[in-house]
Amino acid sequence: MKKALILGVTGQDGSYLAEVLLEKGYQVHGMLRRSATGNTRNIEHLIQNREIFNHNFFLHRGDLADATSIFRIINSVRPQEIYNEADQDHVSWSYDMVGYSADITGAAVGRILEIIRQVNHKIRYFQPCTSNMFGLTPTAKQNESTFFNPQSPYACAKVFAYYLTRYYRQAFGLFASGAILYNHESPRRTPEYVTRKITQAVARIYLGKQKKLVLGDLSARIDWGYSKEFMEAAWQIMQLDKADDFVIATGQSHSVKEWVEEAFSVLNLKPDKYLVIDPKLIRPSKTSSLVGDITKARKTFGFSPKIKFKKLVKLMVEADLERERVG
Repeated sequence: MKKALILGVTGQDGSYLAEVLLEKGYQVHGMLRRSATGNTRNIEHLIQNREIFNHNFFLHRGDLADATSIFRIINSVRPQEIYNEADQDHVSWSYDMVGYSADITGAAVGRILEIIRQVNHKIRYFQPCTSNMFGLTPTAKQNESTFFNPQSPYACAKVFAYYLTRYYRQAFGLFASGAILYNHESPRRTPEYVTRKITQAVARIYLGKQKKLVLGDLSARIDWGYSKEFMEAAWQIMQLDKADDFVIATGQSHSVKEWVEEAFSVLNLKPDKYLVIDPKLIRPSKTSSLVGDITKARKTFGFSPKIKFKKLVKLMVEADLERERVG
């Protein structure tokens, strides 16, 4: 039985990844940081399953800010694979927490990789990165060779993480792979993210719990995929014979306005009646319209996303409607 360690197991990606790996017969270990204690809703179904929890699924206390806890967990678990799904991953928050974002999203990757090098250099490592690293770009689609031009502290930190991963692969021969993940959503997104903010609001408006949806810039065009499919791709990347970097996306872009219209249409509502634009919600810097070129991933391991824009919006609206009805 293979052992995998997921840093950030309580988040959207980490929780889906745990499910993917358990389905494939792994023993899965997850790192739980203190601020996440009591916030285990995405993995609560695993914790409550007596046949899984503390049998095939284990939790360990730690934090990316604390090198000793990272060392303790890696040294005691001795996994074959480590997936780093833990970081400060919110662009808006990074403007207000520059130092923290730089450390947890960027520098912490160096801590992890150095510990792997010292404990067992055969451990395979996966580093998720972001399309935000491309920032302002003249290219209609971006691939693994496109120049980085980040436009937020979060994106800058991810560029650092990307190059640290590549450096440890080239300098020390570690199996350290990266994926430049374009926006990926699911019902497990928190309402801080615009996609979930919209789908939750639509469900609440439909049920009479909310009157308005307040948003900022509707013109931004985004390549949106489904988190669980992207985590399946992460696992496939880790099974390759050679470590490498890949763009993971859908290859299609849609505006926030289109997301709003599609979400309301799922429940046969008209957005104009409920939508309010607040200029205060517009970010201080913008990126280009980012669309991923997945040619390399498709040719290397057959990546082909099945859940795209309309299916994704419908999936999230229906999940929020069910959640709000129960709540």
